Amino acid sequence: MDQSQLSRYLPLTCTGHSRPVTHLSFSNIYENGSYLMISACKDGAPMLRDGVTGDWIGTFTGHKGAVWSARFSADAELAITASADFTAKVWDTNSGSIIASYGHNHIVRTAAFVPSYSQTQFCVTAGNEKKIRIWDLNREESAPAVMEWVGAEGTIKSALWVEQSVIITAGDDKCMKWWDLRTSDKLVDSVTLDGPISQMEERKGIVTVAAGCAVYTFDALDRTPVKKQALDYNASTVSIHPSRKKFATGSTNDTWVRIHDFSTGAVLDTLKGHHGPVHSISYSPDGQLCASGGEDGTIRLWKSETGAYGLWK
Repeated sequence: MDQSQLSRYLPLTCTGHSRPVTHLSFSNIYENGSYLMISACKDGAPMLRDGVTGDWIGTFTGHKGAVWSARFSADAELAITASADFTAKVWDTNSGSIIASYGHNHIVRTAAFVPSYSQTQFCVTAGNEKKIRIWDLNREESAPAVMEWVGAEGTIKSALWVEQSVIITAGDDKCMKWWDLRTSDKLVDSVTLDGPISQMEERKGIVTVAAGCAVYTFDALDRTPVKKQALDYNASTVSIHPSRKKFATGSTNDTWVRIHDFSTGAVLDTLKGHHGPVHSISYSPDGQLCASGGEDGTIRLWKSETGAYGLWK
């Protein structure tokens, strides 16, 4: 079965949000093959779901403004959210309780944990202040960030912690920047892309980013470009399949999810179902489905591989 035939499977629609979905991310896979999904939304109520079926598990209650980003710790015991209420909050994913709330002086657009199963207490935040901050959960909540520096000329909209000491940031100034926390000036490399950057993704050592009418992939650590794929539309979000054979995009200019061949850039399929622009895309960690979040307030799960899976029989 080729990619276009997969579109005969109806997407699973996850409702519950009352405003646009701004960001989606998955946890790592548990030993039993299951995984979780978390969604950020302008309604200020991030939601936890079963990643395979999309079933609602719970809502994290506590933000007083739009939530722009939501991610898990490596073991998925914690989640971190970035909000327009000038806070980033760390949550216990089992109880739903707030573990820490870090105040900022402006909107927080992105947050992420260190990618370690043994040192999940460290997290990074950034946003409209143009500053990058490192926090330690083992310190008092009122304690200042353990590190803080100006990291951009515009709003920082995405931060990835890709290795124990390496962070990548990007945003409205069109620049991707690599930071090494072991160095005195921290900045080790930067590259200017074709347009403002809203979201980045790291998967198996490859960073994928949409900027303007192009999708870029880089080696996360040695910073070398892997591929630039020109598009005939403006992509705002992108996710690469774990096999690296295809990638999915969303755009703020239409309502479609497009699946591209990674090698050639050819459009393999166009998935239609959202009733507004698509703000976030993410393949599941096993590559069996692709999740999209849109202006219409829904999350849609699209089947990505052949055979029975989850609720698709």
